[in-house]
Amino acid sequence: MIIKSLELAHFRNYETINISFDKGTNILYGDNAQGKTNILEAIYVSATTKSHKGSKDKEIVNFNKEEAHIRTYLEKEDVEYRVDMHLRKNKSKGIAIDGQKIKKAADLLGLLNVVFFSPEDLAIIKNGPSERRRFADMELCQLDNFYLYNLNHYNKIINQRNKLLKDISFNPGLKETLNIWDSQLISFGSKIIERRNLFTEQLCEIIGNIHNKLSGGKEELIVKYEPDVSIEEFENKMRENQEKDIRYKMTQSGPHRDDFSFIVNGIDIRKFGSQGQQRTAALSLKLSEIELVKKMTKDTPVLLLDDVLSELDSSRQNYLLNSIGEIQTIITCTGLDEFVNNRFEINRIFKVSNGVISMNE
Repeated sequence: MIIKSLELAHFRNYETINISFDKGTNILYGDNAQGKTNILEAIYVSATTKSHKGSKDKEIVNFNKEEAHIRTYLEKEDVEYRVDMHLRKNKSKGIAIDGQKIKKAADLLGLLNVVFFSPEDLAIIKNGPSERRRFADMELCQLDNFYLYNLNHYNKIINQRNKLLKDISFNPGLKETLNIWDSQLISFGSKIIERRNLFTEQLCEIIGNIHNKLSGGKEELIVKYEPDVSIEEFENKMRENQEKDIRYKMTQSGPHRDDFSFIVNGIDIRKFGSQGQQRTAALSLKLSEIELVKKMTKDTPVLLLDDVLSELDSSRQNYLLNSIGEIQTIITCTGLDEFVNNRFEINRIFKVSNGVISMNE
């Protein structure tokens, strides 16, 4: 799978641009705050309908405009596709594949698979559980429409239930309706727990070998899923927690409180690992994500590296660059030194300066 070209209109700091990518390694370089990451964000939005930053559409549209457009031409299994995305400040986005409008985001997912790697990802191990859940959700929502459906419904129910918990303090009679929400929460939540469990098993089959090589054979990494509540105990836990939930006005149990642990040579590196161990495990996690997408889709994802190389030491840089292989990669960086030093093959170079892109000959 490759992205052939990208056209933007009124997206972030870009007025209009048209950029053609090579099927190999593409580099976008320039000073900070020039718009390099915005290119990667536009590709990510084209693949998933969402920003990797969690930004709303109205924040993505150019400050002085009411709407923005993204057009992506991609090639998958020798077939060309055109994805059009129409972002509006005050309305929901419009999406079309080859000129045909689609009604729901799930119809787009799976057409273009991307793996996004930013410096923030290197802190995924030491940061809080919400970052690790977000990693699993971002990956699973690309790979599994059923998971996306269950997660969206679960999140809506959590929000409605939490609102109800606040309202009960003013209107105690509403307490009787809690059971209706609870049964739906358990139904969707159980499916999320089941899929996250399988995801962790699939990840473990891949990550151990990658991490062993990355650590020079010194470390063995195991990822463990830590559900807040098991499927078997979910119903009882919700019943037990009802009074507590009403008191705190918040749902205390469920997969929205899950976590994942990372065990290196028997030690939980979330709490007791060095920064080097945590970063190596985070890199292993991202490289495993690439392999998992390949395995599940029988295709290669597009790799988006957002200024990550400057955050890695030379041995990890080399490992990452050598792992890219046949994958189309789009890299942002402030300078080209690390690539020259590593004698790394670059197929196309673009200079980004204040929303203007020029190709190096």
